[in-house]
Amino acid sequence: KGGCRLTQSSEKSLLIASKLLGIDNSELKQAMVSRVMQSSRGGLKGTVIMVPLKVYEACNARDALAKAVYSKMFDYIVHRINQSIPFQKSSYYIGVLDIAGFEFFTVNSFEQFCINYCNEKLQQFFNETILKFEQELYKREGLNVPEISFVDNQDCIDVIETKNNGIFHLLDEESKLPKPNYMHFTTEVHTHWPSHFRLAFPRASRLKAHRSIRDDEGFLVRHFAGAVCYQTNQFIEKNNDALHASLEGLVQESNSKLIQSLFATLNAQKGKLTFISVGNKFKTQLAELMEKLRNNGTNFIRCIKPNNKMIDQQFDGALSLMQLKCSGMASVLELMEHGYPSRAPFGELYNMYQGYLPKELKALPPRTFCEAMLHSLRLHEKDYKFGVTRVFFRPGKYSEFDKIMKSDPENLKAIVNNVKKWLVRSRWLKSQWCALSVIKLKNKILYRREALIKMQKTVRGHLVRKTHRPRIKGMVKISKLNAKLSELEAIVEQLKKDKDSSRAEIKALQKSIAEAIARIKKEPKITAAAIDSLYNQLLDKTNQQMAGLKKKVQDQKIAEEQERLRKIQEEMERERKRKEEEERKVKEEEEIRKQKAEMESRRKAEEQARKVQEEADKRAAQEMQKQNAMAAQEERKFQEQLEQERHDHELALRLAQESNGQLEESPPLSRKSEAVKNQHAAMSKSKYDLSKWKYSELRDTINTSCDIDLLEACRHEFHRRLKVYHAWKAKNRKRTTMEENERAPKSVMDAAATASSQRFFRIPFVRP
Repeated sequence: KGGCRLTQSSEKSLLIASKLLGIDNSELKQAMVSRVMQSSRGGLKGTVIMVPLKVYEACNARDALAKAVYSKMFDYIVHRINQSIPFQKSSYYIGVLDIAGFEFFTVNSFEQFCINYCNEKLQQFFNETILKFEQELYKREGLNVPEISFVDNQDCIDVIETKNNGIFHLLDEESKLPKPNYMHFTTEVHTHWPSHFRLAFPRASRLKAHRSIRDDEGFLVRHFAGAVCYQTNQFIEKNNDALHASLEGLVQESNSKLIQSLFATLNAQKGKLTFISVGNKFKTQLAELMEKLRNNGTNFIRCIKPNNKMIDQQFDGALSLMQLKCSGMASVLELMEHGYPSRAPFGELYNMYQGYLPKELKALPPRTFCEAMLHSLRLHEKDYKFGVTRVFFRPGKYSEFDKIMKSDPENLKAIVNNVKKWLVRSRWLKSQWCALSVIKLKNKILYRREALIKMQKTVRGHLVRKTHRPRIKGMVKISKLNAKLSELEAIVEQLKKDKDSSRAEIKALQKSIAEAIARIKKEPKITAAAIDSLYNQLLDKTNQQMAGLKKKVQDQKIAEEQERLRKIQEEMERERKRKEEEERKVKEEEEIRKQKAEMESRRKAEEQARKVQEEADKRAAQEMQKQNAMAAQEERKFQEQLEQERHDHELALRLAQESNGQLEESPPLSRKSEAVKNQHAAMSKSKYDLSKWKYSELRDTINTSCDIDLLEACRHEFHRRLKVYHAWKAKNRKRTTMEENERAPKSVMDAAATASSQRFFRIPFVRP
């Protein structure tokens, strides 16, 4: 129960595999679909239980066995090849690393994730070696090479391999749970890396097929070569390479010595599957490979796919350009354009070529030696550059330099002569430069002396201005108060009282201003604060004096205005009383005229009402006479119809007795009321004629229409047809006895009592 079994089509494959592995067929079959578990409480004598495997567990066990056999065989073959090589140790070696390219498909799983992670690490190593370290060397040597920018993918690598919350770490943690779930793993990945540029939900993909993937079924990683959407439904199974105890013990007991030797190092763990992380193993091996690459000289060969059809003689330029841009080749080419790929330390060049030169040149320092050699060869200045510790060459120029240095003795002699000339010329130029530097230094000293004098003059002027400028500014500010005194005198002229006292106050203020100016002139050490205090006091006095005078002028104006208003008010009061008296007389006359007009109009209205009432009473009497005549006529017609009906019934009864036939009862005549007549008249005037409609049309209209008039017409038509139907049914049914007070035949009443609710009609809207 809950286990699985081997299909019939796989029996042949199982037989072949068991023969190759040297294992019994039935035992291998049993180990594929079940595992042995031993309880830990009993120790070595614990109970052994055979646990059947589920389908996905059996598939994982099968894949783990295949991976283990392949891995062991691969390591064994490489080991034997290494043993066949005829030497044991070497100081140098050449290694060729061929790595799978960047992969992206419509469905991407754990294999593509590992391959693209490897490409990310190699791209980072490529950037560090070719771009980052090279530019750092140029900066240290001071070559002033333009900085080349490149895309650093360290953040993408951190998302994948960070120790605590990287994707590999989260996958291992999920695989160690009792019931691992890929949806929970995917949710944890998005939770630990929210709003990260390199990681996004599948719906952010440009492909329409990826947008249908749920957020807990995959994630999108933005690699250096482009965004790839990974589906995680098989990540947990593909991340486990462990063999359970039954399969492990079975391969260790194989009849093949080769298989026994391959699996001899396995540690048996009984009871449950041992977790061996494929991602962690891949990450560790890749880290060892990167360390080996960093410790050795590395050269790179970029392979570009010319087309997606895998055919020759066809080149897709856009595809190739995209690959070159994604791999960072554009930055590399830009660096090669401005960089210096060939370089050599000064000491190394000195040791290499000093044997070709005479003794007087051998005594030169290594840097001077290199400068003399390169300048004497008349190479272009852009073909080489001197750094702090070494000389750098443009592509191909170092080989040209080496070829010249190792040429025949005649050319070498000419080079030596050029070196000597350059040394003499350079020393003479240095002497000239030293003389010019001394002259420049003398001029600089003279310039500084003149500058010192200017500085002293400026400082002295500044100190004088600092001392006397506040006094001058204070005197100017206090002198400006005289303008306000002129304003005060103009205000005093507007007064009609107390002019003399106000003029005396202004003269006293003017005297205080003159005393303040005299004090500032006599005291050269007076401070700016004292001057400001003196000015503020005078300003406050001036403002108070001006405020007082303005208040007096304002009070004077107010008094004059009040007197003028009082006179105007008295004049207005006299005019108002005169107008009120005139208006009172006019109103009395108007009131008398209105009363007379109302009495006349009331008399006319009563006369008109009396005439209208007489006319109405006359019309009502005439109408009543007409109605009585019509009622008498209708009664006479009804009596005639009853008499005719009675005669017809007697005649039909006599004929029925003579011919022994049956007499059909006809419904008695009934007198139609006014309401029925009005209803029939309204129906005849209705805008809908439904007499020719089918029953299905009436039913559909009642159930679907929202027109109240149409629904009312349908209801009346249905009732009319129902009455006609019952009348026909009563007329044509078999003769049975009916009670006089029976409203309908008994069959109809019985059917109505047991009938189910009407399914085809709803209650129509009631007209408001």
